[in-house]
Amino acid sequence: MIRILIADDHAIVRKGLKQLLLESFVGADIEEVGDAESLIKKIITGHWDVVISDLSMPGRSGLDALHQIHQQFPKLPVLILSVHPEEQYALRILKAGAAGYLNKDLAPEELVKAVHKVLQGRKYITPSIAEKLASALDQDNDKMPHENLSDREFDVLKLLANGKSVSEIAEMLSLGVTTISTYRSRVMEKMNMRTNAELTRYSIENNLL
Repeated sequence: MIRILIADDHAIVRKGLKQLLLESFVGADIEEVGDAESLIKKIITGHWDVVISDLSMPGRSGLDALHQIHQQFPKLPVLILSVHPEEQYALRILKAGAAGYLNKDLAPEELVKAVHKVLQGRKYITPSIAEKLASALDQDNDKMPHENLSDREFDVLKLLANGKSVSEIAEMLSLGVTTISTYRSRVMEKMNMRTNAELTRYSIENNLL
């Protein structure tokens, strides 16, 4: 029996995904969680064949959770679902260890296909992501400023751009205020910016929020 774990902070989305999967994986054991911390706990305490996780959830981000999952369970395939466009997130997500990246707009048509593929031990990569991967090999020196950030710095960038304070981010990521301040300084330096307002404007213009 296939065991699938779905993580999304919207119950209606979880129910829709579960119903969609049960139509193709009849009899599958499918469980749901609403945040990254619950996702990690479920994975640690059970055996799963595939994980389907949203990228943006309360508390820790899906990207942060993905790092921990990949480190502790490197063979567990994780499909990341997101409303964000592929061109902004897919490469970072795949490099972090995901088995695939799927825009939520495509989920009804592509989700079952993606799950079948990763259950076979393969990556789910759309033609547009494959093209971007190929382009990245030729244009490594022509990156957008946010593409030079580490994954943790990228998380901090998004939270700052969303109006979170350093202390709020420290609590959300379970890190010290001084550590987050250091990350903020690195982000500002790498992005060549001075204020949170500049980060917010940049993030909106580049579809990061």
